[in-house]
Amino acid sequence: MTQLQEKRTALARKVLGEDNYRRVLRMLSDRRQRPRVGKVRFGDLRRIEPICREYGFERGRPVDRFYIEGFLDAHRHLVTGAVLEIGERTYTETFGEGVTRSDMLHVADVDGATYVADLTDAPDVPSDTYDCIILTQTLQMIFDTKAAVDTLHRILKPGGVVLCTVPGISQIADPVWNSTWYWSFTELSVNRLFGGPFPADGVTVRAYGNVLAATAFLHGMADRELTRQELNVFDPEYPVIVAVAARKGADVTT
Repeated sequence: MTQLQEKRTALARKVLGEDNYRRVLRMLSDRRQRPRVGKVRFGDLRRIEPICREYGFERGRPVDRFYIEGFLDAHRHLVTGAVLEIGERTYTETFGEGVTRSDMLHVADVDGATYVADLTDAPDVPSDTYDCIILTQTLQMIFDTKAAVDTLHRILKPGGVVLCTVPGISQIADPVWNSTWYWSFTELSVNRLFGGPFPADGVTVRAYGNVLAATAFLHGMADRELTRQELNVFDPEYPVIVAVAARKGADVTT
């Protein structure tokens, strides 16, 4: 503040009095806000009940899946050879290129599971086996995330890669799994988590999302209700999804 500004401020405080001076400052600040304070139009979002409690599946593809599937599509060249997917084989079948072996690990004994195991302790899954592991939206439901990442590292072949996504800003609404939903993540926490067993130069972490995408996702709107331009804007303060490609013993090809 310049000397002239200081003099003007002092004069205004003296003439108006401290309380009136502060009131004028608040009024001027409110007028500079766009939209004005108290004039925000919430429209359909002015509600305490979300539009959809099932992440948006009832309305189309959820916003987080837009980012998850975009991440996997960008890395489809890594979904090759011997592939293990956690929970299903959907993304192996969708994005795989040159897959020679497609296995599934599930914590429950479900049809099609190659292994029934807890990812934190899976001795039946052999070490140094997979070229690629796909792990989407699962680590948040494992309390001992470090043990799970250690297992991922152990069962990958040297040079193998894990493609993993985790929630940032999210509903906790899964009717089956929300009783074991422990975590949400940031780029920093994912870097620290995978930077333990994996070499630092082999870990690439990226977050996706912005305040509009996060708001839409929390309300359970579908990705088609936003434009691609809106979805593709990234604001690091509003991560909807955090994704990591981590290679065992080598740089990650991106």
